[in-house]
Amino acid sequence: MAKIRKGLVYTETEAAFQAPRRRTEQIFAYNHTPPNETEKLRTLLVSILGSVGERAILASPFHAAFGSNVHIGDDFFGNVNLTFVDDVDIRIGNGVMIAPSVTLTTTGHPVHPARRVDFGRFSEPIVIEDKVWIGSNAVVLPGVRIGYGSVIGAGSVVSRDIPPMSVAVGTPCRVVRPITDEDLRTRTAGA
Repeated sequence: MAKIRKGLVYTETEAAFQAPRRRTEQIFAYNHTPPNETEKLRTLLVSILGSVGERAILASPFHAAFGSNVHIGDDFFGNVNLTFVDDVDIRIGNGVMIAPSVTLTTTGHPVHPARRVDFGRFSEPIVIEDKVWIGSNAVVLPGVRIGYGSVIGAGSVVSRDIPPMSVAVGTPCRVVRPITDEDLRTRTAGA
């Protein structure tokens, strides 16, 4: 457990104690529940995730390594095919929107094959602060923090922290500009 918490390489054998925290059966049930059964979906989501706020919507299907290491705030919207590789915590704030086919992965693997024996890997938490929007097909890598109000462009690979109130795009993802009051006037003029 100490290796995992420190972000050091650990093996499947060393992580076996975590197996009871996997929520594979509940995730399967969630993904096969009709969308109009909102109470059942909410009950399942609460049983799957480490914590989930009010008015959280997670479109199915979604995928998670555990589920129990994911913490979602209020007014969350996660679109279809959201994948959580949550070997350690993924913390998502309030008012976050995530587009289709996004991957949030806390886990990576060493470059040298000798260090990947017994599925050697390392894990670092992900933090997504309040009011973030992540575009389709983005990938957020281990240890990343995305700051308040930021926008991550579609298809980006986020390998380092993104400061608050920033538009960031690309592979690797880079800040291209700040979000300013001028953005309050775009796409809404005349509306």
